[in-house]
Amino acid sequence: MVFETFEVGTVPFNSDGWGPPDASETSSTSVAAANLLPNVPLASFSRSEKLGRVADWTRALSNPSARPPTGSKSDPSAIFDFSAFAVDEGFGLANSAGNADEDAAFRLVDGKPPPRPKFGPKWRFNQYHNRNQLPQRRDEEVEAKKREAEKDRARRDRHYNMNRNNIHQQRREAAAFKSSVDIQPEWNMLEQIPFSSFSKLSFTVQEPEDLLLCGGLECYDRTFDRITPKAERRLERFKNRSFKVTTSDDLVIRRLAKEDKATVFATDAILAALMCAPRSVYSWDLVIQRVGNKLFFDKRDGSPLDLLSVHETSQEPLPEGKDDINSAHSLGVEAAFINQNFAQQVLVKNGKRETFDEPIPNANEGEENASIAYRYRRWKLDDSMYLVARCELQSTVELNNQKSFLTLNALNEFDPKYSGVDWRQKLETQRGAVLANELKNNGNKLAKWTAQALLANADMMKIGFVSRVHPRDHFNHVILSVLGYKPKDFAGQINLNTSNMWGIVKSIVDLCMKLSEGKYVLVKDPSKPQVRIYEVPADAFENDYVEEPLPEDEQVQPPEENNTEGGGAETNETAEDKKPEGQA
Repeated sequence: MVFETFEVGTVPFNSDGWGPPDASETSSTSVAAANLLPNVPLASFSRSEKLGRVADWTRALSNPSARPPTGSKSDPSAIFDFSAFAVDEGFGLANSAGNADEDAAFRLVDGKPPPRPKFGPKWRFNQYHNRNQLPQRRDEEVEAKKREAEKDRARRDRHYNMNRNNIHQQRREAAAFKSSVDIQPEWNMLEQIPFSSFSKLSFTVQEPEDLLLCGGLECYDRTFDRITPKAERRLERFKNRSFKVTTSDDLVIRRLAKEDKATVFATDAILAALMCAPRSVYSWDLVIQRVGNKLFFDKRDGSPLDLLSVHETSQEPLPEGKDDINSAHSLGVEAAFINQNFAQQVLVKNGKRETFDEPIPNANEGEENASIAYRYRRWKLDDSMYLVARCELQSTVELNNQKSFLTLNALNEFDPKYSGVDWRQKLETQRGAVLANELKNNGNKLAKWTAQALLANADMMKIGFVSRVHPRDHFNHVILSVLGYKPKDFAGQINLNTSNMWGIVKSIVDLCMKLSEGKYVLVKDPSKPQVRIYEVPADAFENDYVEEPLPEDEQVQPPEENNTEGGGAETNETAEDKKPEGQA
């Protein structure tokens, strides 16, 4: 095998700097410079300059015929254009001026156009703007795409977190301005109890004692159990026959307090609010009156406990405008209206009613009373403390040849967009999903209904599902279904612990029994999971009674319950004589 030699030639030495020496130097240097390859351009540079491409072998000219002659001053890239040279058989560079035609057709890279991307308009836009630019290297393009992807991901995460924070911020701000009672500067805060301390409380009570059963009940119409969304029934309107009074206004409770039957007095609605306080979100308040050794838990007129909360535990915020039909206040009024009419419509209309020991207390003579019964029950809290509560029942029914007591309540659907589940589509085939969704959105309300049924020892809870005829019509409603649950079983499904409920009541009672005689207010904080106890003047909330006109036969004198009981200067008998009977 014959190997050809590779002659490098003479390499001149420049002692003054970089590059070949000047021609003005010594003759030896001039001879060496003459041996250099002709037509090789030299680009002088400084050490501080950034080195770029030495030669661009990837550039594809769109119009090679319009290219200026190689080496001309009009071609800025002529110094980096080596198309005039070719590689000879000796692995050296030789002048190919004699073979210009062959060199014109010679290309070192593929001259075919790049493949067209899938999205044409964007590609054409980029081609239009980058036509006269050099293409980026592949690693630069990959890094640029990675940076853009990171920016997009960070932007999406920022918008997502911003939207979530705005939802909770709107809900907190809306709740912060909706305290159930205006805290006055002269009120003295005594206690602040966080809900976290309620979760560990536990107290077991013995079986209660039934003291009295008042009122009368009508039978439940079982045909409502067969209602389906396809066979819905219109919700009728009835005259307001319900007549409920607070604890201290109840004549039976006054009589039991005078007979010293117990130390603590309350109603089932007030006890349920205390028992389910950790589940509450909206603000509510109770009036606590300490008179002698007696403790009365009352609710004031216009209290949120008179209404029913809707979507209280939901994550979706409701409109803030009070005049909006889907605001919290408007939905609460609508829910109270629905429950009142539902409890009257599902009864048998035959005029038969089962009456009990006494009529409903505080009812006016000659007026038709609703189907309601008050069961006064007494629980033993300790050796020297008893609690009497007025518990409510709405109907009765024959089950297995035995008389059973019922409680009647109704859930209302106002707009499927808020609830997330359309009752008309899911109620008949997926009742469990509908109930689970209601437990998520109205967990506090369902828990209070269950607690009231347990306190009244009801045998069955009847829960109706009532929806609007149209989402924008809050006057007309239809009954889509009625379901029945046993209170104890339903309490287990919603994780309602009876021992924990009574532990909360016992802790509040023990705390209030340490207070001196006077009037106090227990307020649920509108923005924090906690309750506060304030000491208020004896005449607090007295103006609330004056704002609502009383019937002419009751307009004898302003009620003096607050002054009498708050100051503790008079006995219970004197306070009863001064307060007009039947005042709501």
